[in-house]
Amino acid sequence: MPDWGRTFLDHANQTVKIVFFSHYFTPEGNAPASRTHDHCARWAAAGHEVTVITCAPNVPNGEVYEGYSNGLWPVRETIDGIEVVRVWTRIRPKPGKKDLILNFLSYMFSALFAFVFFVRRPNVIVATSPQFFCGVAGVLASWLKWRPLVLEIRDIWPESILTVGAMGRSPIIRALEVIERWMYRNASHIVAVGSGYRTNIMKKVGLGDRISVITNGVDPEQFTPEERCLDIVETYGLQGKFICSYVGTVGLAHGLDIVVRTAERLRDAGRDDVVFMVVGGGAKLSSLRETVSELRLDDFIVMTGHLDKPQMPKVLATSDACLVHLSNVALFATVIPSKIFETMAMERPIIMGVKGPARDIVMMAGGGVAVEPEDDAELFNAVLRLAEDPELARAMGSDARRFALKHFDRNDLAATYLTLLREVASGQPVTTVVADLPAIGPEERRSKSSSSAGVAAKTQAEQVG
Repeated sequence: MPDWGRTFLDHANQTVKIVFFSHYFTPEGNAPASRTHDHCARWAAAGHEVTVITCAPNVPNGEVYEGYSNGLWPVRETIDGIEVVRVWTRIRPKPGKKDLILNFLSYMFSALFAFVFFVRRPNVIVATSPQFFCGVAGVLASWLKWRPLVLEIRDIWPESILTVGAMGRSPIIRALEVIERWMYRNASHIVAVGSGYRTNIMKKVGLGDRISVITNGVDPEQFTPEERCLDIVETYGLQGKFICSYVGTVGLAHGLDIVVRTAERLRDAGRDDVVFMVVGGGAKLSSLRETVSELRLDDFIVMTGHLDKPQMPKVLATSDACLVHLSNVALFATVIPSKIFETMAMERPIIMGVKGPARDIVMMAGGGVAVEPEDDAELFNAVLRLAEDPELARAMGSDARRFALKHFDRNDLAATYLTLLREVASGQPVTTVVADLPAIGPEERRSKSSSSAGVAAKTQAEQVG
């Protein structure tokens, strides 16, 4: 890491000028876009100058949204007090691996061009990864204008690429691993979204005193309990059904074959009163649709495709329970999916098919049941348990919202992040934030059993307490 040698923010009350590199941003509705927007909007509302360098919105289908263009020249707009600079990237509909790599690289070069020629010199730079080369852009930008960099890590690349089988080990992967360590070492500070990521980075490069954990959270005003949306019920023929929703990316990492296998169990058991609603797009959506059609499971699995972020509260409100699931591999036990906080805030119980701190959070809240990832027998039993005990489901949902608002309010997390940025920008010693699991008293712990497999919420809470 360069020795900056002087202070860039001279007074504690001075406005902080922040430049944020993010490949994804509003109106896109994925987790990185939401996190970046929600934090930046709060910093801007507090009087700070925030610029986000991003590209034309096109996720998940690789098609530029109506009202936007993907021109070579950077375009400015203002969203919720944030100056947004949109740069050209190589966008292709339904992109393959080569298209994605070229898209990521084109963002890096275009974003650096915009940073040098279109953006005022900031006090501090933030770059969020993935995508991987967004972090590279952040390091190069910090060198070009001699400003400190906060590198935000939301996924461990290239390790996660290997984990999902998107690429095999090769000279390209080894080169990316070298660049990964170079990025870590050249950041003034690193913000990880979970303690598992922090541990992973420390094993590679050390730097424990320069790595903080600031988790994802939820906007309590946007995600507020409401009545079931009748339009959604009627559109997808869900009248009289217990609806278990999966909301998010339908990708390589998510192991949604478990939904198909569980739906077969429901059909065999004659439980046509239970349905899965899969909401989202991604690389595996087409193959999942084909499988559902081939197995004639259309009455048990409804797939909406991608829906815009503003529709998510209504989708969650229409659900009786929500599935959160990742494939059963060690790396994913470090992941804390952002959707758990939104689901909790909407007072919906979670069926948690993810190990590690994400499961611990839900169990500490008493906000759901846990199942072994990829175990369709456990998922089948968990869904039926909630379907047959609506009072239990409602109690879990109520506990979940109370816990989420107390410990994962986006307003509080944004304030913590801003304090860190101010310290980095001013050259002060940075107070490292290291906890992703809240410190709670015994009165908050719940003793509901977590699944038919016998994993108890109380046991989980005691293990992490």
